[in-house]
Amino acid sequence: MILYHGTNIDFTQVRLDMSRAGKDFGFGFYLTTDKQVATRQAERKLLQYGIGTKIVQNYYLDEQKLEELKVLRFDSYTKEWADFVLLNRQNKEPRSLHDYDVVIGPIANDTVGFQIRRYTEGIITKAQFLQEIMYHQVTMQYFFGTERALTILERK
Repeated sequence: MILYHGTNIDFTQVRLDMSRAGKDFGFGFYLTTDKQVATRQAERKLLQYGIGTKIVQNYYLDEQKLEELKVLRFDSYTKEWADFVLLNRQNKEPRSLHDYDVVIGPIANDTVGFQIRRYTEGIITKAQFLQEIMYHQVTMQYFFGTERALTILERK
């Protein structure tokens, strides 16, 4: 399977310490199954940081190797997925709050921070929160949170 990573600066080695806290599945390296989504992420990073160029990196994942790792999978938008995203988005520490090597699941839409505030302030219910953070179409993301997980990725 080919996965994509959008960035503004090319690199040859993934460094988990370059990740940022407060992401959907925690502190780690993110890829997607959708090349257009990765392209938009690269464009966003270029605008955000103002340096570099739009780059979409391709990685090969042998899905059978996932069996060797601790993997959490969300096949669709569910209450459990929303709870997990909420937990991780609220974490501001440079480490994940879970011990999964890989997490696979839908991408939350770009309004997650706003919706988290609305939910935690009691403005919307958990059901409304879930509805509000769904991406228009289910697009899967792959989180790699450990050095061990990174060994099963091959840059193409």
